[in-house]
Order: sequence, then C-alpha cells, then structure tokens
Amino acid sequence: MAIQLLFFGPLSEIAGATDRMDFVPDTDTLKEKLYIVYPALKKFKYVIAVNKKIIRDNATLQDGSIVALLPPYSGG
Repeated sequence: MAIQLLFFGPLSEIAGATDRMDFVPDTDTLKEKLYIVYPALKKFKYVIAVNKKIIRDNATLQDGSIVALLPPYSGG
C-alpha cells in the first residue's frame, strides 16, 4: 500500500524524484514523516491537496491517494 506524492516549485528541489511513500493514515502523520526525511520542508509554507482538493485540517488518506504539496504562487 502506498500514496503518490507530488511536489511543486521549490519543494520539488528538496524532495528530488520522490513520488511514492509507504501508506500513512492521515496528512498529519505524512507531514511528520516528510519532516524526518526532508527537514528543509519545515522552512517552507505550503498547502496540501489530497486527490485534487486543498485541505485545511488533518485528512484521512487511502491506499493510492494522490497528495500534492503546493507552495504559494502568484499569477498574472
């Protein structure tokens, strides 16, 4: 069982080619694991999207969930 990870912007430079992680039950647990593997992530602001929906609180993950870490962006 695993989840798919997508990193964008400067976060992708930190995580490199990481695209899968062993299954974790929720986004809080995921962040804890990511901070252990990639301590530099703590310095960045980002939001988490699960299956293309931005979440604000802890969210339950399922096997095969797609989780994206999205840094702030601007457009024009």
